[in-house]
Amino acid sequence: MAEAHQAVAFQFTITPEGIDLQLSYQALNQIYHSGVRSWKRRVSRMRNRVIKGVYPASPSSWLFVVIAILATLYMRSDPSMGLIDKIQQHLPLSLHVSLSSQGQTMLSALVFSTLLWLSLILALRFCLKLLLSYHQWMFEMHGPVSNTTKVWVTLLRLLSSRKPLLYSYQTSLPHLPVPTIKDTLSRYLQSVRPLLSDPAYKRMTELANGFESNLGNRLQRYLKLKALWATNYVSDWWEEYIYLRSRGPIMVNSNYYGMDFLFVTPTSVQAARAGNTITALLLYRRKVNREELKPSRVPGTVIPLCAAQYERMFNTTRTPGLETDVLQHWQDSEYVAVYHKGRFFRLWVYNAGRLLSPREIEHQIQRILDDPSPPLPGEERLGALTAGDRVPWHQMRKQYFSSGINKRSLDIIERAAFFVTLDDEEQGMKGDDPAGNLDRYAKSLLHGKCYDRWFDKSFSIVIYKNGKNGLNAEHSWADAPTIAHLWEFTLATDAFQLGYTDDEHCKGDVDRMLPHPRNRESWNNPHNVQAQICTSLTVAQSLADDVDCHVFPFREFGKGRVKKLRVSPDAFIQISLQLAYYRDRGGFCLTYEASMTRLFREGRTETVRSCSNETCAFVKALEGGESAEQCRRLLRLASEGHQNLYRMAMTGAGIDRHLFCLYVVSKYLGVDSPFLKEVLSEPWRLSTSQTPIQQIELFDIKNHPDYISLGGGFGPVADDGYGVSYIIVGEDMINFHVSSKYSCKETDSHRFGAEIHKALQDIMALMSAEPKSAAPSRGPSQPKKQL
Repeated sequence: MAEAHQAVAFQFTITPEGIDLQLSYQALNQIYHSGVRSWKRRVSRMRNRVIKGVYPASPSSWLFVVIAILATLYMRSDPSMGLIDKIQQHLPLSLHVSLSSQGQTMLSALVFSTLLWLSLILALRFCLKLLLSYHQWMFEMHGPVSNTTKVWVTLLRLLSSRKPLLYSYQTSLPHLPVPTIKDTLSRYLQSVRPLLSDPAYKRMTELANGFESNLGNRLQRYLKLKALWATNYVSDWWEEYIYLRSRGPIMVNSNYYGMDFLFVTPTSVQAARAGNTITALLLYRRKVNREELKPSRVPGTVIPLCAAQYERMFNTTRTPGLETDVLQHWQDSEYVAVYHKGRFFRLWVYNAGRLLSPREIEHQIQRILDDPSPPLPGEERLGALTAGDRVPWHQMRKQYFSSGINKRSLDIIERAAFFVTLDDEEQGMKGDDPAGNLDRYAKSLLHGKCYDRWFDKSFSIVIYKNGKNGLNAEHSWADAPTIAHLWEFTLATDAFQLGYTDDEHCKGDVDRMLPHPRNRESWNNPHNVQAQICTSLTVAQSLADDVDCHVFPFREFGKGRVKKLRVSPDAFIQISLQLAYYRDRGGFCLTYEASMTRLFREGRTETVRSCSNETCAFVKALEGGESAEQCRRLLRLASEGHQNLYRMAMTGAGIDRHLFCLYVVSKYLGVDSPFLKEVLSEPWRLSTSQTPIQQIELFDIKNHPDYISLGGGFGPVADDGYGVSYIIVGEDMINFHVSSKYSCKETDSHRFGAEIHKALQDIMALMSAEPKSAAPSRGPSQPKKQL
């Protein structure tokens, strides 16, 4: 709001009598409060830097050390073993003149105390880093815990006893280790064995052996050098080469979506839902800025996860380039960008330095909804530029949006805290066709009309006409668990904390003096821009029309019954997906399951190749009519194998990120590797991801069973493959999101969804028939211990 008033805060007129100076006190008041808010944030950041800089100690511990040293000196004892006297001897001559002997001793003691305190902090942080580098606990969580792990848990709890800030653990997290070439190649060959014939496997083995004995070791040396120098040897290259260098559309291909509650819409008033949703998101941003969020941890443990991805959550935009895009992040933004019926608005969310109440934001949103003005030429479908190919968007931006009114208007969208679309459609499960409505709901969030979302923003919120909401997130800056954490907080805060009045409006009062949301900054879109908008829209529309989305809640059972079988719920689902794919396509395929590597600093993801020898053996046995006892034995082996693969990926012993980085090094060196080229070109025909609920304490599923999240999904990775996302909700429900392409005659999302449904039932029927005495009393599928 300060920017809007700054231009009119000072007005002067030159008259024959002199200069007539006019001051707008209201505008100056707005500028003053905006400045105060900015300085408060700076002070808060400085304070947090100190607190997290000395973690796991506290700033007040300095005073304790000083008092202890002075007390020992008072008792005629020298704890410094002569260092205080040496410090006193080396004090500047001016201090020797100005201070008494006792004053010099006190000052020297203070210097020594401070140095001792800093040394203790460094020692504590080094110990914490060593403790966080121990990962054997993960392989013991479902079995007997060793004495080493018990001691490790005790020490870790002691060092983590102080309440940490969001980023307190960052500098104590270990660096991602570089696996050995031999181990990675061995695990790779094992992962592709069930997918290759004997001659093809022999050929691949020869390629791998040739790579290991020749080029591999040379590339590995460069990679180890980078690992010594960089915080994380994977993340920067992964962000650049997998995401930012992609020149195709990011809509569908990269961006993903998150859905509202399945059974409940807290209000049917669009402006009210927008008011609470925007407020909840801004409250979350405040917590991130103040570092008040609790650090994410491995579920059921005290082990922290890297929080680096939170830094670029708000006020962030991906801007197009010729060869690579760039992520731009701004420290703060006092407004959000709003799109409605082809018009772009700037909605200020602060007034006199305070966050507007939900009711005030609802009032401002209603003003936008009631605004009858038509879009400017080329404005309505401008967002299509972000949905099409990246190079044309870069060229248009460089030529027509780098100066003048277009640049100012584009800056408003890109610098906004986030993007909001007030959609003129109704979405959700309710209606005559609930299953079809869920599918249409998913497609709407994934791509909309291809021009009514701003796909470059870190995330865009969609508020539908009937009060349903959802989000679309850009992928390069962070992975799904980070945005899911934000969305969980938003849904819970909206429904359970902010709430609505009896007439479904936001709570609170409205300051009637609020200025009107600033309507559309002027656009000047000549014929060339409008022509490119049409071209980009055609590309995006073709891509959107080809996506086949199917969303279905599986209610037959959930993780409750699976855990009673002493099988990992995630392994159970992944094995079911393999069975479903085998039945759908008559064979197996390279399967991608996303696993996090946030146990390490700046960690992102690793691939779990869940189509394993053990899983394929189980599927073949079940489909081949083997005995139930044999099938159950193979299922448990497959579950144990899958869990081990997941743990290996989480602890830095994965396959694909290592091979990816070796490939990048080879490109920098200008050398070709037939082995790496073939590995990196293999298609992931089944790409899967679980979206776990991370803040279960925010949702009271027992007392409010209807407030169940639908989770989110993504588009297919391969043209002839499936994308499957799932969320395990409570004890009795699993929600699935399946995607594929209509253009591929061999895939069908609804058919595959039916196969998943049947596979889950068949495996449950198999395991439920197992005699209780035959079930292992302890095994890899046992529920996690609290570490």
